[in-house]
Amino acid sequence: MKLVRHGPAGVERPGLIGADGTIRDCSAHIADYDHAFFAGGGLERLRGLAADMGRLPAVASGTRLGPPVARPRNVLAIGLNYRDHARETGAQIPGEPVLFMKATGTVCGPHDPILIPRGSVKTDWEVELAVVIGRPARYLESPAAAREFVAGFCAANDVSERAFQRERGGQWSKGKSSDNFLPLGPWLATADEIADPQALALALDVNGVRKQSGHTSEMIFDVWFLVHYVSQFLTLEAGDVLITGTPAGVGMGRTPPEYLAAGDVVEVAIDGLGRQRCVCRQA
Repeated sequence: MKLVRHGPAGVERPGLIGADGTIRDCSAHIADYDHAFFAGGGLERLRGLAADMGRLPAVASGTRLGPPVARPRNVLAIGLNYRDHARETGAQIPGEPVLFMKATGTVCGPHDPILIPRGSVKTDWEVELAVVIGRPARYLESPAAAREFVAGFCAANDVSERAFQRERGGQWSKGKSSDNFLPLGPWLATADEIADPQALALALDVNGVRKQSGHTSEMIFDVWFLVHYVSQFLTLEAGDVLITGTPAGVGMGRTPPEYLAAGDVVEVAIDGLGRQRCVCRQA
């Protein structure tokens, strides 16, 4: 299934994408794709609706899409998870996953504006595969066990302000947590839709120019290991979002460095997970 949320920001409704690409509204049957939905076995109930999608009302073409997951309890992120990206930033290849947090207010729709923070001179891009947790996960026994705890996958852009992140003291979260710093979607593909999350091409363009081109097979730590690993330190809640690192080609790593400005257009694409198109705007 491909889950979407449609409508104005803050009042999105849950929907499903049919085989013909039409979005169908599920709000008469499902309140939202939130923590309660995932924790309460909502995906299984949704499969019943998906089996007869023609009875669900169609959503008008051009309707805004919100993030496919309603505000998660946690947004977790893995840094330096591609060797080429670690090298371009001058960092050592990590021996264990580098874990940090993004504020939940970063999550926005796949075509919403990227907001350049006040005082920013180094707002950067990062295409990433996002994992959505399907049920609480704590002290998982193995990476193989993690497969039972993943609801699905989304495309994501881990927008980052490098001066805030690296030059203003503290940890990475300062440069990762501004509003609209995590465009998510356009849809959540349930785990059965993605045969192998380590077999996906990722790409990011700025103003029509390809900046990042990578493949999830190049991750240092794969999806299942990451879910297992993070569960050893904290409880992954139903509906949480875990982003899994970016390949080379970020603005910070280019010569000379390149950063986003108001009016720039950022497009993200991941195999099976659709495309984003966000215009940068001054906050």
